[in-house]
Amino acid sequence: MPELPDIELYIACLRPRVVGQSFSEFKTYNPFALRTVTPKPADLIGTPITDLWRIGKRIAFGFEGGATMVIHLMLAGRFRWTAPVAAIQRKVTHASWRFGEGSLLLTEASTKKRAGIWLFPDRESAQTLDPGGLEPLACTPEQFARVVAEGNHTLKRALTNPFQFSGIGNTFSDEILHAAKLSPFKLGSSLSPAEMDALYRATVETLTKWRDRLIAEFDGGEKFPGPGQVTAFRPDYAAHGRFKEPCPVCGKPIQRVVYAEREFNYCAVCQTGGRLLADRSLSRLLKDDWPRSITDDE
Repeated sequence: MPELPDIELYIACLRPRVVGQSFSEFKTYNPFALRTVTPKPADLIGTPITDLWRIGKRIAFGFEGGATMVIHLMLAGRFRWTAPVAAIQRKVTHASWRFGEGSLLLTEASTKKRAGIWLFPDRESAQTLDPGGLEPLACTPEQFARVVAEGNHTLKRALTNPFQFSGIGNTFSDEILHAAKLSPFKLGSSLSPAEMDALYRATVETLTKWRDRLIAEFDGGEKFPGPGQVTAFRPDYAAHGRFKEPCPVCGKPIQRVVYAEREFNYCAVCQTGGRLLADRSLSRLLKDDWPRSITDDE
């Protein structure tokens, strides 16, 4: 799922293409993608877009007069920018907006169609989609610490809970926790002042680094990401998606915990003192044979 750095990249790329512009045509190819009834997309044809902003992991488009369109990409949704009359791959395309210089497509290459479009009469109504999590790049260390500690959640859960923090998901929580050298299963309420400071700094530095890096990769928004270029798996991540690959800090293999349809990654040496975290699927299968430390697994 695109997270804060990815969403900020899309905003940087969309801004020079659509702000001050209006679309002349809107088409939907999946009737379930449009999640609201009024206003209708046709009502906004010819109305200039005045602003773009992020609501958690969503992108909001503000129109002259106040109407607001919000798009949530969910796990596999992506934007594409094409020539105005480019052929549409209907199987993976939810909707298209035709502008003077190009067309914006909302695609989702997944059998589970979760991405959606919401339209609201004003910006205030659109903000009801905001879960209310703290903005990690616009908070004080004290605000950050208070939110991490509330609810007695694990750090993994606290960082990815949209009611606690805005815009952080599975990918960047892995990267943040690796940078902070903290276990994903450590309780937020148990952090020492030094650990809380390390987590705060790792959060700000990791999100800022990747936001700026991604925007720079696309020339400040001059280039638009193509298929596969907004991804949860990058070879130069420190931990996420790098199971069994060497940790860039200690050289030991990155580990994983599998749950539901997902997994998260960590370094047992750098983050858990050499202890392997229980993998729900494998630990149940192997029982007493499940290794308890990185040494046992070698």
